[in-house]
Amino acid sequence: MINPLIDPNVAYFLLVVGLVLGVLALFSPGTGILEIGALFALVLAGLGIARLSINAWALALLVVGVVPFLMALRFSRRWFYLVIACAAFVVGSIFLFKTPEGGLAVNPFLAAVTSTVAVGLFWLVGWKGLEAIRRRPEISLERLMGAIGEARTAIYREGTVYIRGEEWSARSEIPIPMGARVRVVGREGLVLVVEPLPSSSQSET
Repeated sequence: MINPLIDPNVAYFLLVVGLVLGVLALFSPGTGILEIGALFALVLAGLGIARLSINAWALALLVVGVVPFLMALRFSRRWFYLVIACAAFVVGSIFLFKTPEGGLAVNPFLAAVTSTVAVGLFWLVGWKGLEAIRRRPEISLERLMGAIGEARTAIYREGTVYIRGEEWSARSEIPIPMGARVRVVGREGLVLVVEPLPSSSQSET
């Protein structure tokens, strides 16, 4: 039976999935599930990629494509930057891996669709992250003292809470399950210190 992990198409797909999960993990830390998923996918992808040759020019095109992608994030209305970045990633992905005979190792249709979806997800996550960074200084952390919100992840040494329309990094002295109501009792820099609310506590108004 042929091992599917050595199939270039499977290896390429796992590589993209691993990168997407890795980026999502950077913007949504706390549970460790995304980090484990990214590591697992990248390791499996490496088993197949290790058997393939790489076109240096295609790899260079992928690296260069990061520049217009960053420009698209910086100037959200300049859509042509995103189009240029997407084109660079698609072409680079199609020609990145080659067979020993010099042909394409990955199905062009799979590479085009997968890379386009990945670029879209990267842009959406990056744009949302930058938007949150731009807005966050407008909110005084002192005004969040005593605010009531919801644990978006399980919280102990680290986690994420949803307070007054925004997600914040948080920690607690005791474990708090995901979905529980919490109250802000302190802060450490940009990290909120929270405690669980008794079930009888009233909801935030």
